[in-house]
Amino acid sequence: MVSYMDYTSPSAQFTFDLNKSPLFKKDNKNYINVLGLKQLNTLKNVSLLDIFLSTNNVVEPHYHQNAAELVYCISGSATVSMLNPYTKQILNYTITPGQVANVPQGWWHYETALADNTHLLAIFDAPTPEVILGSDILKFTPANIMAHTYCLDENQWKQAIAPVKPSTYIGPYKDCSRIMEHISYQNINQQYQQSQNVQHYSYTPYIHYYR
Repeated sequence: MVSYMDYTSPSAQFTFDLNKSPLFKKDNKNYINVLGLKQLNTLKNVSLLDIFLSTNNVVEPHYHQNAAELVYCISGSATVSMLNPYTKQILNYTITPGQVANVPQGWWHYETALADNTHLLAIFDAPTPEVILGSDILKFTPANIMAHTYCLDENQWKQAIAPVKPSTYIGPYKDCSRIMEHISYQNINQQYQQSQNVQHYSYTPYIHYYR
C-alpha cells in the first residue's frame, strides 16, 4: 500500500479502463474485471470488482480476509448470500438496480444471478481485494485431513471433490454437461452415525450439476 502519493508526479494515475483488467472470464456473459492499487496508483483504501453474470451463474462461495464488500446492482438482479458467523444462519438478500448489500469483512458469501445481463459492482475498503475461494479450500486441503477431521471415508471425499477446479470464481463450469447428477453422501452419514453410536435425524446431502 502506498503511504504517500506525489500527486504532481507524471506517474500519478487518475483514470483507468477496467475493460483492460480482467480477473476471470468464463465466457462473454460471465466475467469479472478488477480495479485496485496495481491498476490505479492514486487509490487509497478502496478497490472494486466489476462483475457480469447471466442467469443462474454464481460467484463462488468465498471470503475477503482484508476488506468488507459493498455489492451494488447496476442492472439485472442477484441474490447476495452470506453466512453470519455469530448466528450460524445463511442470510439471502435479493438486489435489483440501485440496491446494495453489505458483506462484513471475513464473512463467507456468494452471489447468484437471477437474470441475464446482471451487472454488479463489488466495492472494498482496501486498496487490493484479497480473496480466499471455496474451490481452493476444497482442493488444497489434504483429503486425509478432511476425512480424519469429519469422520469421512477418504476415497469418497476424493470422489466428491474430484470435479472441483481451482480457482473457479464463476460457476457452474462451461463444460458442465451433467444435469441433476447426484453424488450421495448417505453412506458417509450412516458411517458417522454408527461411529457415534447415537441416533441422528436422517440427512442425505447432494451435489447438483446443471447444464
